[in-house]
Amino acid sequence: MNSPFRSVSRLALTAALAVGFAIAASPAAAQSLIRDTEIEEILARDAEPILKAAGIDAKSVEIVLIGSKELNAFAGPRVMGFNTGLILESDDPNELQGVIAHEVGHLAAGHSARRGEMSSAGMKPFLLTMGLGVLAALAGSPEAAAGLAGSASYFGTLGALGYSREQEGRADQAGAALLDKAGLSGKGLAEFFDNFRYQEVFDEARRFAYFRSHPISSDRIESLRRKVEVQPNYNKKDSPEAMAEHAVMKAKLDGFLNPGVAITKYDEKAKDYPSRYARAIAYYQLKEPDRALKLVDALLQEQPTNPYLWELKGQILFEFGRTEEAEAPQRKSVELKPEAPLLRVNLGQTLIALDDKKKVLEGVGELKRALTQEEDNAVAWRLLAEAHDKLGEDGLARLATAEYNFYIGDKRQARVFAMRAREMLTRGTPEWRRATDIVLVAEPTREDLRDLAREGSVASRR
Repeated sequence: MNSPFRSVSRLALTAALAVGFAIAASPAAAQSLIRDTEIEEILARDAEPILKAAGIDAKSVEIVLIGSKELNAFAGPRVMGFNTGLILESDDPNELQGVIAHEVGHLAAGHSARRGEMSSAGMKPFLLTMGLGVLAALAGSPEAAAGLAGSASYFGTLGALGYSREQEGRADQAGAALLDKAGLSGKGLAEFFDNFRYQEVFDEARRFAYFRSHPISSDRIESLRRKVEVQPNYNKKDSPEAMAEHAVMKAKLDGFLNPGVAITKYDEKAKDYPSRYARAIAYYQLKEPDRALKLVDALLQEQPTNPYLWELKGQILFEFGRTEEAEAPQRKSVELKPEAPLLRVNLGQTLIALDDKKKVLEGVGELKRALTQEEDNAVAWRLLAEAHDKLGEDGLARLATAEYNFYIGDKRQARVFAMRAREMLTRGTPEWRRATDIVLVAEPTREDLRDLAREGSVASRR
């Protein structure tokens, strides 16, 4: 078999593999962020009615998916995070919505994370990559990380969370009220905590992270149950559509994160969509692309307008060295879902890997369109740097590399590349000014400031 990376430049491949190994092997992997449009959208739909009930604009809240087997979740005024382990442990949408309501309940009750731990627990911004490629890396296949499709940088809040039992009780009551106001059952909220009642008797070191920061007790569970049982929406069931989406989300995570388990968990003879979807992804992760593609093609016969199936097909083809074949399905995914920046990054990545200047230029356009929607998408900047380098546009390549380093939190490298970019870009252009801005916000040295002052870019500082 040809190398799956034959279409990727050495520079891009090295960066991709470094990210993959870091996520797969480092202690920080427990809080590595994953990007996946399909899962993010399902989580957003689950959270929307609860946020609305709390008077929070759902569009202002970003959904963060964290690759970790640990049960954990958090909510803040502008961000809401879920560990993959929590999603996989939830039995149905209502249980997951119960957790969401509880976390939003903390916000509604005016609770905040323990301030004494915030600074030490906050993670440095680090590279967070795409859905398919990064999930592959987390599953133990770092080579697949060459298919980077999106990234962002965040400050961690999970480690800083810590509430008292009294606050937990108040968040329970607030969460239950929000669920009922949203027309949802509070049954899942009570059942989620009841399912993990045994955590109460474990010592702290053996508890799931969620229950270390959110202490549980039998009295609290019973109080919550009494509260939700008398609410009008208690017996309301999840819709078939919500149940189907939840199953798809769990199947996708199983396929990427637990491919060996997924092959046996999802019966080969099963005809339902989630089972076949999980097996297709699992075969892809187990390096059996032909079997994976056969399953994906069969699913596409039934769902020809599903952008995520086209995305998956393109990703498999790309990662197994069939770059020219990957272009068409990647284009189809973007055509079907043009508002999804991660799909455009996938397409841009494929186009710039082709030995065709017109394709590379088109890839640059796709990446720039994605960046108008997600300016902090570090991998898009990394790919853009590769594209400009391939086109011989050295100044723009260094500016894009500066942007990449800026958004992964490496201010020193951002400043270094921005200074190099300024030397190659035409003075006074928007790109040159942007490079100057990066220097100024990336902790410039006295020498940098003197150089800028000499040329009149900034006022002299003593």
